[in-house]
Amino acid sequence: MKVQSTVIKYGDHVDTDVIIPARYLNTTDPAELASHCMEDLDSGFKKKLEASKIIVAGRNFGCGSSREHAPIAIKASGVQLVIADSFARIFYRNSIDIGLAIVECPAAAAAIREGDEVAVDLDTGRIDDITTGETFTAAPFPPFIQEIIRSGGIAAVVRKRMEA
Repeated sequence: MKVQSTVIKYGDHVDTDVIIPARYLNTTDPAELASHCMEDLDSGFKKKLEASKIIVAGRNFGCGSSREHAPIAIKASGVQLVIADSFARIFYRNSIDIGLAIVECPAAAAAIREGDEVAVDLDTGRIDDITTGETFTAAPFPPFIQEIIRSGGIAAVVRKRMEA
């Protein structure tokens, strides 16, 4: 699976409370969650999504409350991939469970800038910053996790297997 887009860049410790503020946790509707994604952190987020489908961030992305609303809001907003130095473990797990592609790569997270054009091959872990010409390598997910992401989440994989 390949993703190519310009980048929206954030720093360290972007927590679930700024990804989707607690005042919107009374819904599980992905479209409603997406409409409020990042609004307390970045008022221009929705506008940036017109050109950008990749978020790059620093350390501990998704820290805070263990709500799966956060990766759902990101995915439903149209983001196809999050690259970070590191992820909070529960966010990491929730992202895979709902089929949001995520990649840990400290070197890429440090070097890639807001607005850079980036191409990522999730099958190999290769990250190309087309803007600067730099290439980074992240550990690719094993095939069963790649299947979950490609299928749109663990529930879709289970449904597919039950139907077979």
